[in-house]
Amino acid sequence: MDKELIKLYDEYTHKPLSRQDFIRQLVSLTGSMAVAMSVLPLLENNYAHASEIPNEDIINEDITFNASNGPLTGFLSRPKKTRKHGCVLVIHENRGLNAHIKDIAKRLAIEGFIALALDALSSYGGTPEDQDEARTLIGKLDPEINLTNYLDTLEYLRQLPYGNGKTGCIGFCWGGGIANDLATKDPRLNAAVSYYGRQARQEDVPHIKAKLLLHYAGLDERINVGIPAFQEALDSNHIDYQLFIYEGVNHAFNNETSAARYDEQASKLAWKRSIDLFNSTLM
Repeated sequence: MDKELIKLYDEYTHKPLSRQDFIRQLVSLTGSMAVAMSVLPLLENNYAHASEIPNEDIINEDITFNASNGPLTGFLSRPKKTRKHGCVLVIHENRGLNAHIKDIAKRLAIEGFIALALDALSSYGGTPEDQDEARTLIGKLDPEINLTNYLDTLEYLRQLPYGNGKTGCIGFCWGGGIANDLATKDPRLNAAVSYYGRQARQEDVPHIKAKLLLHYAGLDERINVGIPAFQEALDSNHIDYQLFIYEGVNHAFNNETSAARYDEQASKLAWKRSIDLFNSTLM
């Protein structure tokens, strides 16, 4: 798909560009309303295309638990085997907790981990079906309260009777930035995986104790501009990390519900690297 169309959609989903302005610019780029409407489904996430994850060996449940700022809700997936497992906090994109993120949790459970996808919009009654409304609500979250909610969730995971006390996190887009922040705030975090996420502040990097795995898309100009300074801070503070740039792919290359941006080869390679890290740190 044309790079300018991807950039426009990225601006719409990550900056205060109204849907009306987005459609108007999409029509301008494609030449007509008819073509714009045919392109739109390829750009937007279609959660009907979320992969079907078999459930024979895992247990899935919607949960509610108490935290510092009130009750939090989420989707928990875990292996049926009764031995103790490492725990992974799954952090969604800026569209909230949806079918794609729940599939990520299921895939982690199949790999032998307890996976909890927190709904960052718990205080609003949970993620709404309308993606644009979810994006708006994400923008209204207080950053400090939101981060505390995720830190509390890591503590909740450490207390699970079927967990082994070890924790990791994996975040995508907006959630990738949160994963980086958690690594700077929680010294007990064992591993953090960030997919095309905003980098942590350089002054916070010295506090990182977790092993980091950073996935970036080669065509993601908006996020990648922050890589050099982040990498310099990681190196100068001797942080244990791996950084991979997947050339020729777009932001959100892991999301199979986005036909225009999903890249199967990059997604599978990044996933293998992520599971390898969790196997080495959480088992």
